[in-house]
Amino acid sequence: MWNAYKKPTLDELKHVLEPVTYNVTQEDGTERAGTSPLDKNYEPGIYVDVLSGEPLFSSGDKFDSGTGWPSFVKPISVSAVREVEDNTFFSSRTEVRSIIGDNHLGHVFPDGPRDRGGMRYCMNGVALQFIPKAEMEVSGYADYINQV
Repeated sequence: MWNAYKKPTLDELKHVLEPVTYNVTQEDGTERAGTSPLDKNYEPGIYVDVLSGEPLFSSGDKFDSGTGWPSFVKPISVSAVREVEDNTFFSSRTEVRSIIGDNHLGHVFPDGPRDRGGMRYCMNGVALQFIPKAEMEVSGYADYINQV
């Protein structure tokens, strides 16, 4: 279903998204730390792009980074996200975007758990939708159940 996603115009998105979701996903913004209920969600399931529905992260790769944002050690697959050099705010970091939806999700940093690869995919909760494991099959994500 996400493979057939056609991104609406920015004007259309501005009318259907909450202002913070629009700012984060379309203007490369950042939600305030600690404001997303997804940060403290550890229920089994997957996290998908809030607009396209494409699978991005598994609950099995989630960890508490203490930053106030949902954090993962890796994407659900190597082709799930696109990493882009980001030199804004007088620093160099790596932005993470969804492939199909081309939405800003957050950034990746090399300060994650060493025993799990050392990466921290620090995501904005408003850019994600959580699909509980119990709802994955009926929601079209059966192929990803084994990754939870």
